[in-house]
Amino acid sequence: MTTRYAALLRGINVGGHRKVPMAELRTVLAGLGLDDVQTYLQSGNAVFGSESGAGEEGLRAELERAIEQHFGFPVDCLVRGGPYLRAVADACPFPAAELEGKQLHVTFFSEQADPERFAALDQAAFLPEEFRLGDRALYLYAPEGLGRSKLAEALGRPALTKGLVGTTRNWNTVVKLVELTRDRQ
Repeated sequence: MTTRYAALLRGINVGGHRKVPMAELRTVLAGLGLDDVQTYLQSGNAVFGSESGAGEEGLRAELERAIEQHFGFPVDCLVRGGPYLRAVADACPFPAAELEGKQLHVTFFSEQADPERFAALDQAAFLPEEFRLGDRALYLYAPEGLGRSKLAEALGRPALTKGLVGTTRNWNTVVKLVELTRDRQ
């Protein structure tokens, strides 16, 4: 049975650096035997089907090796199955339907983040911005958008994220990835 996944590539195509053209990425992924490969936007979102049984971590390792071999530089990837992405969307602690996509973001982490990691952060100092932890994810409400968010800047400090690979997507992208990874009958 084919399982649908999303690959979230971190830190590519930003400011003209670490260029990964989406057409080439699709070719690399198809070359790994993945089915129905699609990309979404230019920011490193790919969806595909796989029958391999390798799971998220096995596919992540395979993708990272293939991308480095093809493009000549390492790229951190997270691979998440469709059911996980749906669960993340369903568990959103903020009123997503009432917000603009640019106001709500999800940072996907390589593993579960311990709440103690963020305990010293004075959330009240950043209001009305807020964050909540989820399953290998952090939800960020930034009413003025990510580019103006002081809380996002604080959450991205290396002391808080040490040992985690994280990549952030706005809510519109999360919703689209849920749609693209839905099982096809």
